[in-house]
Amino acid sequence: MAFLLLFLLLAGYVSAGEDAFIGVNIGTDVSDMPTPAQVVALLKAQNIQHVRLYDADRAMLLALANTGIRVIVSVPNDQLLGIGQSNATAANWVARNVVAHVPATNITAIAVGSEVLTTLPNAGPVLVSALKFLQSALVAANLDQQIKVSTPHSSSIILDSFPPSQAFFNRTWNPVMVPLLKFLQSTGSYLMLNVYPYYDYRQSNGIIPLDYALFRPLPPNKEAVDANTLLHYTNVFDAVVDAAYFAMSYLNFTNIPIVVTESGWPSKGDSSDELDATIDNANTYNSNLIRHVYNNTGTPKHPGVPVSTYIYELYNEDLRSGPVSEKNWGLFNADGSPVYTLHLSGAGTVLANDTTNQTFCVAKNNADSKMVQAALDWACGPGKVDCSPLLQGQPCYEPDTVAGHATYAFNAYYQLMGKSPGTCDFKGVATVTTTDPSHASCIFPGSVDRNGTRTNHTSLAPSANSSTSGCFSQYTYNGGYFTSSVILGSLLLSSVFL
Repeated sequence: MAFLLLFLLLAGYVSAGEDAFIGVNIGTDVSDMPTPAQVVALLKAQNIQHVRLYDADRAMLLALANTGIRVIVSVPNDQLLGIGQSNATAANWVARNVVAHVPATNITAIAVGSEVLTTLPNAGPVLVSALKFLQSALVAANLDQQIKVSTPHSSSIILDSFPPSQAFFNRTWNPVMVPLLKFLQSTGSYLMLNVYPYYDYRQSNGIIPLDYALFRPLPPNKEAVDANTLLHYTNVFDAVVDAAYFAMSYLNFTNIPIVVTESGWPSKGDSSDELDATIDNANTYNSNLIRHVYNNTGTPKHPGVPVSTYIYELYNEDLRSGPVSEKNWGLFNADGSPVYTLHLSGAGTVLANDTTNQTFCVAKNNADSKMVQAALDWACGPGKVDCSPLLQGQPCYEPDTVAGHATYAFNAYYQLMGKSPGTCDFKGVATVTTTDPSHASCIFPGSVDRNGTRTNHTSLAPSANSSTSGCFSQYTYNGGYFTSSVILGSLLLSSVFL
């Protein structure tokens, strides 16, 4: 035990808390910006539960009320000086932009400025004061336990970022970083870091391989190895995050977690010098990033410690100045259509967008198994779904689980009903996704088959001449049976699930 304690003290330790999550940033430099209600509708449709706003817009916060979506509100850079110089100004900001909206709106953090040390260095001297004044206002409102205060940094404040073990913060900012880290540590907050492998790749003059930036698999001899720690790095993202961990430990802070407040890849760039800003690369990066975060693998320095990440960004911002790429970081266009199809099979339902307008109905993760079972009974009975593909020996028998079979049945009913609103609920145990749940030879209704044709979902119910009924007389799940009496009994549930 003494050895373990010594090891943790020497090596530094960041504990694993909740599972990692994926959120999105919502920028508003859009010529035809959707209304707050439309934004929230898109968030719900994509199962996005974490968002970061670049301000504290009242209409947006009201639209987010009673959704459960966790929200980071922000102090814009142009308000930072006033808040950092006046406790009263900070208290008024919290009263107007936080207290007025909680608990209906689930505000979980305040981001103070954006990359202040690199974009607004004259505000650096008041940055920590601004954090402390805002924290004091939260304490006075008894909100300091549920709402954290931090400030997003550009990864460019880290010098000599590879090997990560040699990284350190730009010493010019030590007078700010040391008290800032003390504040984060004392309040149980986290370091907000913006990580952009796209820029690291572009600025490396060919040293960083594109595959390394995009999370693509590398052969062992191509992995980057930190000679000091012998840790292997398979992607730029992990290397940058670990560089921040090491930079903090260089200043004797070893227990502050990191949340990546921005990361992404542009889908379009200037034809002359932004050749790697493509839809394919953006798709690859963001799809791999989402899978990487949800795997909860952490980083080589802190394996198993989650690194929650906010993708930059929800919408393409066509009004942004600068190169073409600046306008093309979004996952969606202003009309809500996805810019590209994320490859997220097996990565959950969050952000599972699809350009072909395919939507499917699936059983929710962690839904009550008895409720899922009852809904499955109903779908295969009074719901008139042809559940014969779920019989043993049929294409969709595997995985032989209630959730797996329920997903097929729920989706079949949803497609049969023409995807009408309310037909993918099943008493709250189902949700709409745009990730095709088809697998192997099990092609789900509504899917596009290998020939590019859509599976016919108008004939899901068995015909009168079919030898297999939608209501099986004996249907096995985990050693139990759905007998005809169970199916008949589920008729009583019709009003519940319709």
